[in-house]
Amino acid sequence: MAPDPNGPFPWLDRDAYPFRSRWLELPDGPLHYVDEGEGETLLLVHGTPTWSFEYRHVISGLRGAYRCVAVDHLGFGLSGRPPDVAYTPEAHADRLRAFVDKLGLRRFTLVAHDFGGPIALPLALADPTAVSRLVILNSWMWSFADDPVMTKRARIAAGGLGRFLYRRLNASLKLIMPSAYGDRRKLTRAIHKQYLALFPDPDSRERVLWALARALTGSAAFYDGLWRRRSRLAPIPTLVIWGMKDSAFRPDQLARWRQAVPHASFVELADAGHWPHEEAPDAVVEALRTFLGK
Repeated sequence: MAPDPNGPFPWLDRDAYPFRSRWLELPDGPLHYVDEGEGETLLLVHGTPTWSFEYRHVISGLRGAYRCVAVDHLGFGLSGRPPDVAYTPEAHADRLRAFVDKLGLRRFTLVAHDFGGPIALPLALADPTAVSRLVILNSWMWSFADDPVMTKRARIAAGGLGRFLYRRLNASLKLIMPSAYGDRRKLTRAIHKQYLALFPDPDSRERVLWALARALTGSAAFYDGLWRRRSRLAPIPTLVIWGMKDSAFRPDQLARWRQAVPHASFVELADAGHWPHEEAPDAVVEALRTFLGK
């Protein structure tokens, strides 16, 4: 069932996620977000198959000195999940733009992970002056057409087998997510529950999660458009934090970032996987403090 913006969430661990929930109504549906702390604004953008819960350590660690705004994409987390809207990265990007405008965010540090990269980077590419700093966590902004390994994976995910695995076996959360951790033991049952609880039925997995799996190849033109404009990121101070044991985005994807943003600072976390802010939160928060304090 879809999350009810007005209802209780009995599965939600409020000790781990002790933030006040807020909702912003957009034409496609309500977006849930948290807005913690004061000071310079950090806009935290998650990927799939997660939600703003993945940023809880960053929010707790930085809200004493910064304003931390973390939004759930439509269909994810505590946001609405209407049946008749698009869940492509292009649609999520448009909604994020509307969210930023409606919330009145004029200048902010943009932090993006996984699909949050292609969803959020249009904000920086459209108006680099709006983004004071950029932080990338195991993400991308290019087509995988010239990457045979990623192309093969993407085609499997987008095909009939992928649809079956997503719908019936919850592959995104039960197979891919654990395998992308540097140390699977860090994905505890308690943490995993905060993600699994949101996709209990096949239809939600197909509509929201498989839509993004299909978009790995289906939105190639969108990613190409981001890559062609990468020079617009040059004026923005940038930090790339990378979990080196990520089985989803291997180190050659990190090399691509070195090409895209050669002016950036890079922090490699040897023992972390795809979710460095989940797996090595202290190291990530310290890297952010150092970067933001410059």
